[in-house]
Amino acid sequence: MNIHDLIRELREPAASKIVLLVADGLGGLPLEPGGKTELESARTPNLDACVREGVCGLSIPVLPGITPGSGPGHLALFGYDPLQHRIGRGILEALGIHFQVGPRDVAARGNFCTVDEAGRITDRRAGRPPTERCVAMCRKLQAIRVPDVEIFVEPVREHRFVVVFRSDDLGDAVNDTDPQQTGVPPLPARGADPQSERTAAIVNRFVAEAAGLLKDDAPTNMVTLRGFARYPKIATMQEVYGVRPVAIAVYPMYKGLARLVGMEVADAGATLGDQMKTLRRLWDEYDFFFLHYKYTDSTGEDGNFAAKVEMIERLDAEIPQVRALEPDVLIVTGDHSTPSKLKSHSWHPVPTLLWSLRCRPDPVTEFGESYCIRGGLGQFQAMYLLPLALANAGRLGKYGA
Repeated sequence: MNIHDLIRELREPAASKIVLLVADGLGGLPLEPGGKTELESARTPNLDACVREGVCGLSIPVLPGITPGSGPGHLALFGYDPLQHRIGRGILEALGIHFQVGPRDVAARGNFCTVDEAGRITDRRAGRPPTERCVAMCRKLQAIRVPDVEIFVEPVREHRFVVVFRSDDLGDAVNDTDPQQTGVPPLPARGADPQSERTAAIVNRFVAEAAGLLKDDAPTNMVTLRGFARYPKIATMQEVYGVRPVAIAVYPMYKGLARLVGMEVADAGATLGDQMKTLRRLWDEYDFFFLHYKYTDSTGEDGNFAAKVEMIERLDAEIPQVRALEPDVLIVTGDHSTPSKLKSHSWHPVPTLLWSLRCRPDPVTEFGESYCIRGGLGQFQAMYLLPLALANAGRLGKYGA
């Protein structure tokens, strides 16, 4: 019996409400030995108050030592084994912008990037251009034609876009063309099987055409593609966990993740304040609320320690609004760590807080990595966090006689 079958057997109806607040890339590292992480450096009186009444630990998104992408990190938090459910980022981005992905489609996440005269990448995100520029560059790419293939190019946000290739006999076992570093050119696409080789040939032609169209448009003068994927089959959260879930997210990819597992996706506005208003507005309509906060991740990727501290403090200031709604369970965690020191996702376990009236409080009094390691949750795989939430919400019955 797998965990989803067990949950289906044990779940019980209840009127309780669960809030899962994901501060993307929350975990960090000190800049110097013996120093504090971004979370430990931030002033977080409201999160600390939750910690004193709740229980803490460190969650492992996939397995020890494995650096997760945002997709696996979130799927684990939604209660899905990220090793069993491998979801390509292209599908998530496409779903995030309401693109209707069909059975003949392979979707990929695109980045506009900057290359020098020798074709070497100097900025993987093209300086995070305004979304208006992304829209204009996508219009250029929409002129690309490949025989016997339909190509859809749609803007997402800043440097991100979605490209969908539609044809017969396409595979998605194609490597990323983003080398994940600067000073080198984008990688050629290669397929791992005959169908994917056909996809790779189409991708390489698309990228070559894009290079010609964008050559005079620095900093957005090249593209990389990653996360090639077809649409997967996955049970919804309502089917497995018996909850009515809603996502309150701003960035399209996280809306896509939510749709993939059957969440309703709210119009959450553009700011954290808008998200809090949305939470209040929808409080009586749902019983599971996924709140996503992006800026702890983007500041970490930019290597800006001070800015990440500030983003954590901004999040902390909104916690009283969540608690004023009197949720039965409040979880605050991240989908992965993004230390400013590394400027990227990392394998480090993620600080996690679970507050409820049914939890067993531990001695931890502050929210931070070095404190959470002493918490009552210990170090655990993130996919078990949702069953813990259900238990604390009075939604799981007893196993066995």
